[in-house]
Amino acid sequence: MGWTLDMINFRSDNEAPVASEIMEAIAIANCGTAYSYGGDSITGDVSAKFSDLFEHDVEVFPVTTGTAANALALGHVTPPYGVIYCTEQAHVLVDECGAAGFYAGGAMMRPLRGADGKMEAPMLASVLASHGSHGDHEAWPSALTVAQATECGTLYKPEEISTLAEIAKRHDLVFHMDGARFANAVSALGCAPADITWRAGVDILSFGATKNGA
Repeated sequence: MGWTLDMINFRSDNEAPVASEIMEAIAIANCGTAYSYGGDSITGDVSAKFSDLFEHDVEVFPVTTGTAANALALGHVTPPYGVIYCTEQAHVLVDECGAAGFYAGGAMMRPLRGADGKMEAPMLASVLASHGSHGDHEAWPSALTVAQATECGTLYKPEEISTLAEIAKRHDLVFHMDGARFANAVSALGCAPADITWRAGVDILSFGATKNGA
């Protein structure tokens, strides 16, 4: 059966039109001239607005897709001999064609089993505690990535993020968050964006636009 206007389409945000407010903003910005490669005033304003939103000085690097954001972020902080820990349902593992490992130069994605798409702190702690049992030839723990909200629609409370961050820091892991649906998590939890990111110990956030209303 084909799609009709009287049906509600929940298949994907990628099939929906851009919000009218965003189209209007693009039209307004599309006038005059501007410096290229990030030298324009609008790009500078983005970091300022995000710093206000997150109540902390942040740097923003706009990219075209969520896969690009995740892959470039994780590739930047993970060496070729490193391990990136994720869940079995993680989008970076099952839906991004191995991009994170590719941009890290060959890093390994290691999925850990958890309930309802969430990384479980005891499991992560146990796996990291056993590192080294294979000697010097074992891949090096380098990064932890979780999705907020998760691919299963579940949420991490601020204290759950803090617990994972504590374990990650203890083992010198960089903590990355896939925020494709970050706005939904903030709304559902009733918290500030800072409460489930840097205040809880997250180092890098891939802040989604399409699934956050763009």
